[in-house]
Amino acid sequence: MGSILTKFKDRTDKRTLMVRNGARVLKELIASSHGKYNPYRIFSAKELEIATNNYDERKFIKQDSTYKLYKGFWQERLISVMKYNESYSDSACKFSINNIVYAAQMDHKHILKLIGCCLETPIPILVFEYGEYTTLRDRIFGAPQPHFEPLLLKHRLKVAMGIAQALAYLHVGFPRPIVFGNLISLCILFNEENVAKLFDFSESISIPEGETHIITRSRFGAWTYSAPEYKRGGVFNEKLDVYTFSTVLLELLTGQGTRDLLRTHGSVRHLIEYWKNYLQNNRFTEIADPIIVQDLSCTEKEHQLQACARLTLECLNESPVDRPTMVD
Repeated sequence: MGSILTKFKDRTDKRTLMVRNGARVLKELIASSHGKYNPYRIFSAKELEIATNNYDERKFIKQDSTYKLYKGFWQERLISVMKYNESYSDSACKFSINNIVYAAQMDHKHILKLIGCCLETPIPILVFEYGEYTTLRDRIFGAPQPHFEPLLLKHRLKVAMGIAQALAYLHVGFPRPIVFGNLISLCILFNEENVAKLFDFSESISIPEGETHIITRSRFGAWTYSAPEYKRGGVFNEKLDVYTFSTVLLELLTGQGTRDLLRTHGSVRHLIEYWKNYLQNNRFTEIADPIIVQDLSCTEKEHQLQACARLTLECLNESPVDRPTMVD
């Protein structure tokens, strides 16, 4: 009798969670997308436990402070399962729902596709297309892997172009511009065709119609990489993405982490002066990633490297007005 009551309570709890989470997702989704979004599948908690072998730690792809991304297998296809840490219940639930709301609207080659979600758990679990082939951060800073070719200049430019296209899509492809909000190399995954995919809309925001920005005091993304206008006054708009895009370019071109570069030079201003000095004196190859330098077999490639370095400086401009747009 006790086991029957336990099963009944478990079913009741799951039903309650599904109604609560489903209502929150639907409310936010309709408000954000005007009812235009891609269909997605609702998974049961049991289905995802089976797909991930009960969230086997040997199957995890990457982790953040609030979630882990697991490799799963469902209906003869590989999937990525995003499970939030329940110890961060308030923020994690908000991030999870935000992720569903924005990922469900996406249809772009360079954005990881949402397949569905599970609403039976206290914090919804998300299911994406498979993206196990490492993050950009792993590809730049990780130990060389025999099954991955080195990231030469042409590969890095391809990654930068793909992510720029994804951000431009967010900024101009919707009635209300979407600001990704937390662009770092950990948020870029590769699929089996080696295509870079933007991932994790936990902190994304839509700019209200008729407005050019919003003011928010909530801390978004990595504070170290945030744009000056956001740090000073909480100004949040598309130019914040342009600024953080420059941090991805910094890492692609130098092979060093942005945090490490800032620690070495003390401030963004000093880093920019250092960067300008090497560019103006035609010595940029001295500070570029050696893997790139070894690949500079012709003048055209050197010009491409210098053009990308100049673009990085433009994106780092302290004034948002003077930064390019992602469409540029």
